[in-house]
Amino acid sequence: MGSVHTLICVKQVKQDLAEEWDESMPLPGDIIEGICEDGSDDSFVSAKARSELSSQLGRINRVAEYVWLKVRRGENIVKLRVYVVPDRSVKMQKRFTVRASSDERHVAVLADMTFEECFELQEMSRKVVNLDFKGIHRKGIKYDWKLKIGSYLPDQRSTVVSSILFMPLARERGTEAPTVRAMACSLLLSSFTSSLSKEKNQVTGKQNINTTLNIVQGIRLWFLPGVGEISLELFPEPGEARFGMDIKRTEEGFICINSVTNGTAAERAGLGHLFEQAKRNMQLLVISRLQGKSLMPSTVNSEGLIHCCYNADIKQELFSAMEKTDSIQLHIMSWPNDIVAAAPPVSCAATLRPPTLL
Repeated sequence: MGSVHTLICVKQVKQDLAEEWDESMPLPGDIIEGICEDGSDDSFVSAKARSELSSQLGRINRVAEYVWLKVRRGENIVKLRVYVVPDRSVKMQKRFTVRASSDERHVAVLADMTFEECFELQEMSRKVVNLDFKGIHRKGIKYDWKLKIGSYLPDQRSTVVSSILFMPLARERGTEAPTVRAMACSLLLSSFTSSLSKEKNQVTGKQNINTTLNIVQGIRLWFLPGVGEISLELFPEPGEARFGMDIKRTEEGFICINSVTNGTAAERAGLGHLFEQAKRNMQLLVISRLQGKSLMPSTVNSEGLIHCCYNADIKQELFSAMEKTDSIQLHIMSWPNDIVAAAPPVSCAATLRPPTLL
């Protein structure tokens, strides 16, 4: 049997405050492609193992304080300016690693890892360091796929604004099963213009002689609101303790308005009227963005969990704004609250139902 091919990867960082990470720092899952002193593309030197990279960093450390790191992050190649520091995790011999130039606490722990291990760490880092939902953490919630499977592709002509990545479950091969789950979700998004991307979110490891090739494939579902989003700004008045809206999370991971209190900032902004109209039309009000940050579910991972926002984080952001008597901006979409009992006939595509509320 061939040996398993490994890559030099950032296994973890010694900076416990993940909310202070940013894209200019070495992040867990980063695959190190090379290092150089001046940052020019033709100067990068690669290493085959962590021990070899440590030696290269030690040589550079004698003549320069910082180094340029070229890392593979998802489908992108990123150049990072970092400082060379001793690797304190190794006691018996002197080794070197790197830290972020902007934070001396952010020290990278390097390791030789398989591509699959690197990919799992990159997924974790992507959820932490993302401009769309930075500051609002996400978690996986269980979802009963067996109750939702059985729809077909909606309109494919729409413009992309949001997406959900469906990864295969354990022991699944190919993209057939993730495609079925994505189709099931597309039925639930029937008030949004949505399309199932036939691109395969495929990631591969390097292949050499006697090397195992790791391939991970998923299906991405793109969607946008059927007619559009409404932007509302809620302005609290002196003496008010809350904005006056309660939220809940659906089993699909969407954050919805559950009730609106009379005489509050939410009602004054028109949210109460929209909520009552939504109930009459058997629709839900989905909060798509909060202060510009996306609240939409993003990934269905290999365990079948939908990664979505914590209700507590959202409520904390609302509470913080209220404490400062700051206004807060919401983007609202409508979503049907009825359940389609049967899948459409094989001969026809799913019928889109753009929201009438907005």
